[in-house]
Amino acid sequence: MTLCLLVEGDPAERVLLGCKKAGLGAGKYTGFGGKVEPEESVLEAAAREMWEESGVQVRPEDLHPAGELHFVFPHRPAWSQLVYLFLATEWRGEPRETGEMRPAWFSIDQIPYERMWQDGAYWLPPALMGGYIRGAFTFWRDAETVWEAEIQVTYPGTP
Repeated sequence: MTLCLLVEGDPAERVLLGCKKAGLGAGKYTGFGGKVEPEESVLEAAAREMWEESGVQVRPEDLHPAGELHFVFPHRPAWSQLVYLFLATEWRGEPRETGEMRPAWFSIDQIPYERMWQDGAYWLPPALMGGYIRGAFTFWRDAETVWEAEIQVTYPGTP
């Protein structure tokens, strides 16, 4: 699976999130992404999903790897997944609402964590500060509450 965020500024000042309109996570804000098709690379899938869900074109070579996130749902194993996180600071087009997502820009200090999956509060801040995230998030029986979180962040130039 892939997850991609558009970011303005260096350091990040704004981030584009999308409100999921249906299916798993409906009503929650998240990044843009989905499944990798058999003929695609992970980068190609992230770029395709960004286009399909927001109308924004991102070239695969402009995606910056930002993490590997493992989501574990012991009580709903079919939901468990490994997600590759990417940030993009260059793109073409303006975000638009699609059948899947309603995009919205948020300043870094106004991110709606209370309207996101709980894991976002763990990995999003360090990712927006330039960190590479390796995280594992296990969800409680309600499939909403983070029961256990393990996170390792590496910043460029640090061992």
